Amino acid sequence: MSSYRKFNSRLKKTFSPIISIKHLFMNEDKQLSFATFFLAISMLATGASGLVTEYVLSTVSTYILGNSIEQFSIIIALMLLMMGLASWVQKFVSDNHLIEKFILVEILLAILGGFAPIALYFSYGILEDHFLLVQYFFVLSIGFLIGFEIPLILRINETFTKTLRANVAVISAADYIGSFFGAWIWIKILLKNFPLTEIGFILAIVNFSVAVITCLYFMKHGLIKYKKISIILFILIFALLWNGYHNNRKWSFNAEQKLYEDKIVFAHTTKYQHLVMTYSKTLKEYRFYINGNLQFSSLDEKIYHEQLVHPVMALAPFHKNVLILGGGDGMALREVLKYSDVENVMLVDLDKDMVDFCANNEIMKRLNEDSFKNTKVKIINPKGVKFADELKTLYQNTGKEENKREVVEKIAKVKIINIDADKFIQFSEQKWDIVIVDFPDPNSIELSKLYSYSFYKKLFKIVAKDGMIAVQSTSPYHAKEAYLCIGRTLNAADFKTIPYHDNVPSFGDWGWFIGYKNHIPIEMINEKIEALHSFEIETEYLTPEVFKKSRVFGKKGLSSKYKDISTLMFPVIMERYIHESWLIE
Repeated sequence: MSSYRKFNSRLKKTFSPIISIKHLFMNEDKQLSFATFFLAISMLATGASGLVTEYVLSTVSTYILGNSIEQFSIIIALMLLMMGLASWVQKFVSDNHLIEKFILVEILLAILGGFAPIALYFSYGILEDHFLLVQYFFVLSIGFLIGFEIPLILRINETFTKTLRANVAVISAADYIGSFFGAWIWIKILLKNFPLTEIGFILAIVNFSVAVITCLYFMKHGLIKYKKISIILFILIFALLWNGYHNNRKWSFNAEQKLYEDKIVFAHTTKYQHLVMTYSKTLKEYRFYINGNLQFSSLDEKIYHEQLVHPVMALAPFHKNVLILGGGDGMALREVLKYSDVENVMLVDLDKDMVDFCANNEIMKRLNEDSFKNTKVKIINPKGVKFADELKTLYQNTGKEENKREVVEKIAKVKIINIDADKFIQFSEQKWDIVIVDFPDPNSIELSKLYSYSFYKKLFKIVAKDGMIAVQSTSPYHAKEAYLCIGRTLNAADFKTIPYHDNVPSFGDWGWFIGYKNHIPIEMINEKIEALHSFEIETEYLTPEVFKKSRVFGKKGLSSKYKDISTLMFPVIMERYIHESWLIE
């Protein structure tokens, strides 16, 4: 009798009372040994950690390279390929020491999975030209090891089950159920509370624990050889993983620093994005990044924000109700609040952490001139948006005195709502005189939705009859086809458009569109632009002459070989931006 069968026989004697009770409720085909139960629990744990490891590698790659759909698709496809290859290769592995081989696989998964996120960060900063080699090494290796787990456990459990169908049912079910719980834990707990580099080591502890418990469980019954070597090996690997877990945040900061020329003064991963602020002591310049993409430079952000806000404010006949979509940095809000006739401002930004940082960080408060200071903040449930509650009228001390009494002036009522902008405009019942659309560039499927025909069509419905919109529209030079696609999509949604552009040194040539409704004659708009000799408020950069010149494009600057628009089901804007932009040196 083999050692496995002797072990199973001893298990049956030990747990004979339990097995006798189970006989009352189960037929013999469904009867499970305790060893099978243990292996199923191990598969449950490794199924969960395996799937989340794929998510972690995909998310890290997205933060570094962008384009979430492409990164998730490629990485998960490659891991599935290697899992299939591993399932085929395992048939050449002998039946000797299967338990030890399973333990070895879990140990390797713990080491590779734990250190993979931090290794990807470092490699991109140090070996940018060879980053894909490092990325694919971890993706392919981890995928191969995950693919080895199920066949090994099936082969081990073959001894403890009477039928193939019982073996496959229990182990496969445990793997799939574990994957479900892994996905739930990833979304609800891990992403919200831990950086990606730390999640890697948390998953490593899961695989390492499975290896240790499996070893101890089968060692107790004499099925593991080299006991002393195993224990020493476990101690060394535990020390390695604990050191990684303990130092991962410091390593992550050092690795991330290599991705930026200037010193990082703030870094934080929110539920939706990764935020970084850097500071150049030489230039006295702050730069702010989202997912590695530059959002603004403190040296020239006023060029961008003044062009975004003041032209549309100058052309729109009414300013009473202003909606800002995006703009969580508070800088577009800063410009809007300069107008005395603005009564209500609604700022809609999905990321509460982003708004909190920009509202409370001393650097950001200085840059946005503390525009969030007197706002009434409310988080709205995404299932519906209703605005029955009245906004409080806010006042500020002007510092002046009149008849020995302090003079206070009414300022705009401001509300900030943390909700998806698409949901907001879908449910908003209010008509807005001016809408400022200040989203990041359409470099992901999540963002491309906010540049789609359906989004602009919803936006058209909530703009007042004589209302106007201003849309951040990326670079008409470096991302020309993406810029023009935005214009075509706005036109398809019944907006007439005014394209304009300016040089923002940090970005290069940058563009915007002003949109307005069809009943307003273009001649009236042109006359108003020509008659513009000053803005109502004091600007730091923008003048009417600069705005007038910004409407002039070079030869073929507004011509395109494409005629399509961007929709939800066919987001061509993302394709234009990612694959046809930023190629001009």
